[in-house]
Amino acid sequence: MRRNLWIFFLCILIVTCLAGLVDWPKGPKIFGKEIKVHEGLDLQGGTHLVYELDTSKYGGKDINSATQAVINVIDKRINSLGVSEPVIQSSKVGDKATVIVELPGISDVNQAINLIGKTAQLKFQEADSTNPTQLKDTELTGEHLKLAEVQFDQTTGKPQVSLQFDSEGTKMFADITKRNLNNQVAIELDGEIISAPTVESVIESGQAQITGTFTVDEAKTLVKELNAGALPVPITLIEQQNVGATLGSESVQKSLVAGLIGLILIAIFMIVYYKLPGVLAVFALAIYTLITLALFKLIPVTLTLAGITGFILSVGMAVDANILIFERTKEELNNGKSIGPALEEGFKRAWSSIRDSNISSLITATILYYGTSGTVRGFAVTLALGIIVSLFTAITVSRTFLRLMVGTRFEKFLKIN
Repeated sequence: MRRNLWIFFLCILIVTCLAGLVDWPKGPKIFGKEIKVHEGLDLQGGTHLVYELDTSKYGGKDINSATQAVINVIDKRINSLGVSEPVIQSSKVGDKATVIVELPGISDVNQAINLIGKTAQLKFQEADSTNPTQLKDTELTGEHLKLAEVQFDQTTGKPQVSLQFDSEGTKMFADITKRNLNNQVAIELDGEIISAPTVESVIESGQAQITGTFTVDEAKTLVKELNAGALPVPITLIEQQNVGATLGSESVQKSLVAGLIGLILIAIFMIVYYKLPGVLAVFALAIYTLITLALFKLIPVTLTLAGITGFILSVGMAVDANILIFERTKEELNNGKSIGPALEEGFKRAWSSIRDSNISSLITATILYYGTSGTVRGFAVTLALGIIVSLFTAITVSRTFLRLMVGTRFEKFLKIN
């Protein structure tokens, strides 16, 4: 029994050291990727945008599907900007469907707004057979586009946009070029004809080029818009908030100071009131903190002020479990039991209360996560993780520390008055 305790104690030390290594500001890299804290919008600064969806012309189709399609397109467009940890989610303002976009650390807000709001509707048009002076839309659109990329004309050196269609689009494009030999096929983007080349041969490779008076930057922007796809419904920017990095830094500092003060006060109370068991509980609490922070970095969890609040709240719940155990142990000691059996019975009797309170808190965190959005979700995630780790440290770590003291010269200091 004693040997198993020391083995378990060694495992706890190893886990603690690994957690501390991950928590270190310049910790190890995993597969060449740096492990770091992912800060939310309110901590590192950035932009908060709210878009309203115009679904008036969407017919009787599912609005939720349209909203999700908009989110998918915006996500692709944001990824092209290289924004780290963007938050894109559906919401409602009154009876209007909206999409919230949060861009942490974004520097060029106008570029993001312009790229998100672009419709990028790509169409191919041909002459109407009944009225050759008029153009009509073909079945080939941007939905059949597989890839767009910038290339340069080998003769003039000017930038142009190369298009590669999917299998269905390739067949459509071959049919269009076949019936329009020696005629022009117009390429329309957002209602404007940007190119109208003459078809000289049937193109079965599924490739086309958009030529024009592009600059390199304009060609790159067009490629981003085309690759991101088209928005299924028009969107309008109705709210924009910019959060400064200075505000986020000040908020973090104040939150950390508040949390540190809380931890110190808890440690003082536990040591003064429970003596040696309180000291061991403080060590278990320190291990809890290291493991939880390491999980935040490894998962990773995007930390916001609300998330930090959830973590601090879970610290209080971790201490609460130790208090329940110590008070139950005190009752057993008052009933005349020796310290070893009293500790075992104290843990056994406290477990049902600890289990029920933590399960109810986990249920609440789950409801908050699936029933809310934004920073409230972050609060729910950090709270739930903290509760799970606190169960491990209170029941396993604290118990191991206390058991190791039994049968040694420190046993007499375990008695709780």
